[in-house]
Amino acid sequence: MRAYRRLSVRLSKRDRKELRQLPRKGIQPVRAVLRALTLLQLDASQTASEVARHMQLTSKAVREIGRRYEQGGIERALHDKQRPGAAPLLGAAQKQRIIAMVCSDPPAGRARWTVRLIAQEAVKRKLVPRAGRETIRVLLESHDFKPWRENNVVRGGSG
Repeated sequence: MRAYRRLSVRLSKRDRKELRQLPRKGIQPVRAVLRALTLLQLDASQTASEVARHMQLTSKAVREIGRRYEQGGIERALHDKQRPGAAPLLGAAQKQRIIAMVCSDPPAGRARWTVRLIAQEAVKRKLVPRAGRETIRVLLESHDFKPWRENNVVRGGSG
């Protein structure tokens, strides 16, 4: 079993006041309120395991909240860092090329475009290095496109 140093969190008067008022400030993220209550209990000289039992958290989570307060203050303790998210798979030019392809006739032997066929043809025609069905489906949905419905596709007339 690992031995932990005793966690002693000392809140400033201003931080303590802000943490006590947080649940009364209207709608707040549950995570932030739980973390605020955890910090208040740690400030009241309770051990991490006692606080964990009261707050129904793990001792590790309680220690992490205390450590984050010590390192970065109240904002860092209550809120997670912003996460970058995944980079978009298709650029604007690639999206336009795929939409233009869907507006043209489907490949020979096919009556209409399907999501799977669009993904395959986009890679085959080197419009994109790779494209999944879900990426194509979201692209079509964002343009309110339903190429599998024959009357929903814009095609150039021959007359």
